[in-house]
Amino acid sequence: MQAKRTIFLLFCFLNIVTFPLLADKSSYLVRDHLVVDLRNGLEWMRCSVGQIYEEGICTGEAVKLSHAEIAQAIKIANTELGGFWRLPSKAELKLLVCESCSPPKIEKTIFPQTMSEPYWTGDQNWISPKNYWSVNFMTGHSYARFFPEQQLAVRLVRERR
Repeated sequence: MQAKRTIFLLFCFLNIVTFPLLADKSSYLVRDHLVVDLRNGLEWMRCSVGQIYEEGICTGEAVKLSHAEIAQAIKIANTELGGFWRLPSKAELKLLVCESCSPPKIEKTIFPQTMSEPYWTGDQNWISPKNYWSVNFMTGHSYARFFPEQQLAVRLVRERR
């Protein structure tokens, strides 16, 4: 009886320890041009703004936008794709960083043709409110040094319907 209990406890421990590792690979549901993050209740665009998803790749050039230009891109996305698209928070965009991936530090089969450079978030720097946070997919690091007039790459997100 003690051996069965020990095996059961070991099994439970291994599931608790390894579940987050397994969840990273299986927490996304890919649907053509969208990726559903099952753990966090989000839907991501597979491609950067400016690109179009076709047959497993993102075609066209990703465009870099200022915050003023992003407002127009969001308006277009909401009209053409429906829903309430927005810039991700810093925490949300950091969820896409793949530390073990070579640059760009993102799962390339899920998010193809992502640029190895900073992407905008909607979060302002709390110390310097004139600046906004970005997540750099070259390094996987976050920076709060960009002014809203600067142009960076964009990936939109929305709450899962």
